[in-house]
Amino acid sequence: MKNLRQFQVTFATDCSQLVKIVSEPEEWPVFASYLEDIKSLKEVFTRSEIIYVPRTQNSRADSLARSARKQPSFVVHMDQHLPEWFTESV
Repeated sequence: MKNLRQFQVTFATDCSQLVKIVSEPEEWPVFASYLEDIKSLKEVFTRSEIIYVPRTQNSRADSLARSARKQPSFVVHMDQHLPEWFTESV
């Protein structure tokens, strides 16, 4: 994102526990080293957030994730258009 000059980002995940871990780091001391890495990465952005989106509300991302797990290489998908669920939440 930094290389694309995107400094205001929203990361969406279907893992509600991940959102809790990042949002309430003091509650998860076992992940302290990972949270320090996340904190330093977040400092690159002027605004960043992580939100929970159920799989049922983002079937396209779920489909991409399923197909990526079947492939031997790493796959990244980025789109210049905001998904419908995101524009409705803003």
